[in-house]
Amino acid sequence: MEIETLKRNHLKRNIIVGIGIVLVLATVILTFTRAKYRTTQSIPLVNGTINYSLADLNIVAIKVDGEPSDTIPEGNYELTEDSYCTVDGEKDSSIKVIYEPDTKLLTVTPFTSKETKCYLYFEKQLCPFKASACNTILMGRVVQTRVFPLTISTTVTGSNGKGDIYQAEDDDGTTYYFAGNPNDNWVSFAGFYWRIIRINGDGSIRLIYSGDKSAQATGTKTQLEDTGAFNSNYERSEYVGLKYTINSQHGITSNSTILKALNTWYSSNLTAYSQYISTEAGFCGDREMANGYLWSATPSSTIHFAGYERLVQNGNNVNPTFKCNNSNDLYTVSSSYKGNHALEYPIGLITADEVVYGGLSWSGGTTNNYLYTGQYYWTMSPYCFYSIDGANVFDVSPNGQLSDGLGLVYWTAPGIRPVINLSANVSLTGIGTMTDPYDVIGIE
Repeated sequence: MEIETLKRNHLKRNIIVGIGIVLVLATVILTFTRAKYRTTQSIPLVNGTINYSLADLNIVAIKVDGEPSDTIPEGNYELTEDSYCTVDGEKDSSIKVIYEPDTKLLTVTPFTSKETKCYLYFEKQLCPFKASACNTILMGRVVQTRVFPLTISTTVTGSNGKGDIYQAEDDDGTTYYFAGNPNDNWVSFAGFYWRIIRINGDGSIRLIYSGDKSAQATGTKTQLEDTGAFNSNYERSEYVGLKYTINSQHGITSNSTILKALNTWYSSNLTAYSQYISTEAGFCGDREMANGYLWSATPSSTIHFAGYERLVQNGNNVNPTFKCNNSNDLYTVSSSYKGNHALEYPIGLITADEVVYGGLSWSGGTTNNYLYTGQYYWTMSPYCFYSIDGANVFDVSPNGQLSDGLGLVYWTAPGIRPVINLSANVSLTGIGTMTDPYDVIGIE
């Protein structure tokens, strides 16, 4: 009798435990099922790829610029209004599909049916996501593509009287650069006047100094009052660098004379405006060698840097680039995600490649160009090391020509025209002319 009673007690306990397990499982299943039918469903996308699927959400089709695709596109693409979802086979206009390009998050809302199917259509945008200034500058313009070698028009052409603007590639994507003699690439910022060189691939705006208190197209007021040497030392090839290290082709330990001057000017004039200035965009001082030349600190014969090969060696057959081949030559501040992190302040000079893209050349000068000022001024691009005279960088000559006429680094005659980059997320007002320049919204 005692044994039978014990068995009945065990059986009763097992039944109770079994019921408890079933209840727990039912609760888990119910919670999971309810989660699947919440009103908003977000899918994180890794590298722009839908790398897993939900039982209730079916991405039926993706089209990029009208072509079928199985991935979310990289770069400046946005989801178009043509995208839609269906429920039980019927198009439901109340369902909205939202895509955040910067986070790659796709959101479908409201999400209520397990038979939801979505059709996604993407189109390439000229400007990066949320790059307000880029959109303002490009509005109403016809963006052109320039194939080198090509002699560019120096007249103001384009739709609606807008200045010539072209597209190319830099390290961050598509860059849009001014060329010829536009009259609508003026910016007023921080009490100074600037000309827009280009919209960088990340949406930041590259500016070159062009006047204090009033806009100046030509003359000494287009540059800082104090001219100065690029470097006070010249007898070694390292001195072509904005920063340099003795016995190193791509060294970054010491500031050049001109970088010291730029830092002093920035500290005195632009630190109060640092929130509007990009710390990501860099400045390329390409110290790679031209083909056929080997780097040496004190060569016995003349050696040429890569800029010479691209812009001079082949006459009119030039091949400029906005890309920087060596990260140690891409000057950036310490907080940047790229480059050499060697700058104290985000300031530099124009490159020889940017000068050529802008419409000036080595082979002849022009006064009908926005980079012409009637003055000598420095670029930051190494040219050569002359076996007799020493380190030499490119300059822009008074007749509107890329040159090395006063490019020996110890010359003090060329002017200094600072270059900075406005942040991609600034907003602009104005129309970009000398009398109504673009202004950064938010600055008193």
